[in-house]
Amino acid sequence: MDWLVLAVSLLVILAGAELFTNGVEWIGEGFGLSEGAVGSVLAAVGTALPETLLPLVAILSGHRSGEEIGIGAILGAPFMLTTLAMVVIAVAVLVNARGGRRPAELEFDRRVLRQDLGYFLVMYSLAVIAGLLDVKAFDVLLAIVLVIGYVYYVRRHFQSPGEPEIEKESQGEIKALYVWRWLALVKRGLAGWTKDRSTLAPFVQVVVALVAIIGGARLFITAVDGIAERFHVPTLAFTLLVAPVATELPEKFNSVIWIRRRKDTLALGNMTGAMVFQSSFPVTIGLLLTPWKLAHEALVAAAIALLAGAALYATVRFRGRLTARLLLLQGIFYVCYVAYVATKF
Repeated sequence: MDWLVLAVSLLVILAGAELFTNGVEWIGEGFGLSEGAVGSVLAAVGTALPETLLPLVAILSGHRSGEEIGIGAILGAPFMLTTLAMVVIAVAVLVNARGGRRPAELEFDRRVLRQDLGYFLVMYSLAVIAGLLDVKAFDVLLAIVLVIGYVYYVRRHFQSPGEPEIEKESQGEIKALYVWRWLALVKRGLAGWTKDRSTLAPFVQVVVALVAIIGGARLFITAVDGIAERFHVPTLAFTLLVAPVATELPEKFNSVIWIRRRKDTLALGNMTGAMVFQSSFPVTIGLLLTPWKLAHEALVAAAIALLAGAALYATVRFRGRLTARLLLLQGIFYVCYVAYVATKF
């Protein structure tokens, strides 16, 4: 029964993330933000929302394993994005390259990836240091620094001279508002969706999405705790490996589609932009609401995420190019962690 509840909770979280992303993108359109800003910043934040709400709900739920589940969800997202998510992109590139629809080498804006990966490495390294020091005053100070750092990152992104390329790639990528499409099923003759149809509809969809994600998160907490107890698996490690599989699916699905369409900057930028977000707001939740002591499975996962991120940064910085086969190697980091966890039981 716990496995069924787990599967349902992951599906609910995934559906909520899709609804939220679609809604917040149309809110951005309604406020006149550029296509590039909507596609690369709002999309990344929107698809990262489950990794923010899941640990927050877990920690505040009062559940006996809430803190471990919360920390596992916080650490799991960067770990998954720097390892398994890159393998997904690599596979998508190789599949499409075999059909002759694209080359096996990715074409992307190097400056965008260097900036994103650089921010991630600095911010996440500070988070790991805080987990080792175990000084609450430092945790609070770092939480402020991380939030300010992310705001500065977004501001710099909007002012970046390379924005037109991302804007060109992201044009036409936003799906029609889901709520409006549902209304069309029950109200015949309803005009097709455009951003001028309704100011309220995107906000209604965002609220529905938040309710779905929070509800899914509560189901997830119950299921994970039951499974971990039954199989005598550390709750933190189980959460770290399982939670991101669902909460990171939006990034993976979007990037696979963009890879097929040869929109490599958007595909990779969506991943690296999410890395920056994950190393700021979710970590801030952990710093402020948990003891934030990193050891054993948590510390190893964080260290592997940093190593995998550093490998990506070094490749982009010094080699200046990425191929599908190079991205496949990121999977080695993931396999190493799974092997490490397996040896603990």
